[in-house]
Amino acid sequence: MDNSLRGRTVVVTGGTRGVGAGIVRAFAEAGAQVLTCARRPPEQPLDGVGFTPLDLRDPPAVRAFFDALPRLDVLVNNAGGTPYRRLADADAERHARVIELNLVTPLTASLAAYEHLRRSRGSVVMIGSVSGSRPSPGSAAYGAAKAGLENLAGSMAVEWAPEVRVNMLVVGMVRTELAHLHYGGQDGIDAVSRTVPLGRLAAPSDVGAAAVFLASDAAAYISGASLLVHGGGERPAFLDAATANKED
Repeated sequence: MDNSLRGRTVVVTGGTRGVGAGIVRAFAEAGAQVLTCARRPPEQPLDGVGFTPLDLRDPPAVRAFFDALPRLDVLVNNAGGTPYRRLADADAERHARVIELNLVTPLTASLAAYEHLRRSRGSVVMIGSVSGSRPSPGSAAYGAAKAGLENLAGSMAVEWAPEVRVNMLVVGMVRTELAHLHYGGQDGIDAVSRTVPLGRLAAPSDVGAAAVFLASDAAAYISGASLLVHGGGERPAFLDAATANKED
């Protein structure tokens, strides 16, 4: 078992629920000292995990938060998300706010954390999405931001080497407490799960385990990588539509 994260300081942005809470829990179980920041506190705080209220869209506040830390070994840029919104149903300013949250705030946090990470020879883990590599109707601005985030992570990995490693998790569908808003009730979740080769949606703990791996010494020679955490991806629609090669 890799114990390299024991005692190290980890910040997870937006780690109060869903995927973020799963990441926080995974690092805490690995023995790290975990601090999370978000606009609202968690409904169910974890023992030993610190929380600081912070609007990540406020660069001076973000810089003050990181400057006050005595040490930082790992930054997980998890904060983000989007409502379902078709492009023509909102103005450009509203879509720009989605891009700000999902692309600009990870850059803001990473720059604010850089000196800490350089001194500790630490790492950054970006939480991306499969929406950044395929059409994303209903969340186009989000998908565009996640595509930009992957490019940013790759450039950051080159610029900040060898002191700081930077990697990205490309996350597929996850079963969180809000999954019903995206997929419907249990019947909808079951139907969507059948489209995933592994037969289920990810659990937040699956994403957390992958983030812990990338931040650990087990991944010491991995930087600039995008690790797919999507259960095998999506079965191509044409396979179900085709009439040839069907099993009896």
